[in-house]
Amino acid sequence: MVEPEKHIATEDARSGSTEHVVRYVLGISLALAVIVMLFVLWR
Repeated sequence: MVEPEKHIATEDARSGSTEHVVRYVLGISLALAVIVMLFVLWR
């Protein structure tokens, strides 16, 4: 027996928040990594 498809609203299906904090964390981490690598290479 095949069960019917379940349709869930987008808001109910999301498990994470919709804030863009991850974008800022990744950007800052990338910038810091580049600065550290430049510092290491210039020493």
